Amino acid sequence: MDFELTEDQSIIRKAVAELAARFDDQYWLEKDSAHEFPAEFYNAFAQAGWLGITTPEEYGGHGFGITEASIVIEEVSASGGGMNAASAVHLSIFGLHPVIVHGSEDLKRRNLPRIVTGDLHACFGVTEPGAGLDTTRITTFARRDGDHYVVNGRKVWISKAQESEKILLLTRTTKFEEVAKKTDGLTLFFTDLDRDRVDIRPIQKMGRNAVSSNELFIDDLRIPVADRVGEEGEGFRYILDGLNPERMLVAAEALGLGRAALRRAVAYANEREVFGRPIGMNQGLQFPLADSLARLDAAELVLRKATWLYDRGQPCAREANTAKYLCAEAGFQAADRALQTHGGMGYAEEYHVARYFREARLLRIAPISQEMVLNYLGSHVLHLPRSY
Repeated sequence: MDFELTEDQSIIRKAVAELAARFDDQYWLEKDSAHEFPAEFYNAFAQAGWLGITTPEEYGGHGFGITEASIVIEEVSASGGGMNAASAVHLSIFGLHPVIVHGSEDLKRRNLPRIVTGDLHACFGVTEPGAGLDTTRITTFARRDGDHYVVNGRKVWISKAQESEKILLLTRTTKFEEVAKKTDGLTLFFTDLDRDRVDIRPIQKMGRNAVSSNELFIDDLRIPVADRVGEEGEGFRYILDGLNPERMLVAAEALGLGRAALRRAVAYANEREVFGRPIGMNQGLQFPLADSLARLDAAELVLRKATWLYDRGQPCAREANTAKYLCAEAGFQAADRALQTHGGMGYAEEYHVARYFREARLLRIAPISQEMVLNYLGSHVLHLPRSY
């Protein structure tokens, strides 16, 4: 078993870290406080070509695998940008995987090159207030009308909708009550986010405020049939293709954020003196930080195995879910301990660990809660009775 990065992967890690370092903690504090999208950061990464890391070369991308994408997103987060930085580029890096795999050649040619250059912002519309994680229960409905669909419904927690020109939108084309299997009758579109037909309302939230989260009210949105991804009624199967790599990328974001928090905690513990000695000398502070280092390192190994399996076309759901669970736990614990190491100063925004703490907490909820990961491992890996 070889744990060494390839030459390409080492170059990617170094180049991304150097570029991300141009946007320091103060930049992210200001963007977060102002609730302002990090356009300078986004444009820099687009111009450097990183948004196309997994997009096939024929559409302007680099055609790398999820391992390389996870390295990019981990370094973005570890720079101190955390979830604000990662969420700004996440969908462009991998979110359009269903379009790449299942979309028509016309749909890909029209959109993927613009995603790679950063010219096209897009968001992902799946979650609904009444459905939550039970995606089969969504009620947003697309009715066929000639060469268009007419869509009505509501979506919630849609990241980047404020900035987005297009949306990857999951709808029902057959009502839940009328399908043989609950996963049937769902249809996916990649289409224009028409502001005349979609009311976008920002959600006030705890953190990650440089990238908006929104509620969408969709009223007679007309979507051309040409904007449909694949076949009608097969949308649930299409989005399933991206679930495991999404968990891996979120795990990488959590891992990077934990590394950033630990780095700041160690620096403060070495510099801050109380009772005539650095506080890092006290085992009450030193041991928790050392424990976080060990947990981050262990979580990273599971993540590396998960991406290795995926890139080789092997089953990886167990490893992908485990990586998301362990990285989210280790990242949050590191952020919590970084804040505790700073004591009262950790509560002050100028030390940045409070922002890390808020963003790391999100990763235990999104895109899937820790409890749902354990449900998966319990029922699908341990073969215990399903609880939901």
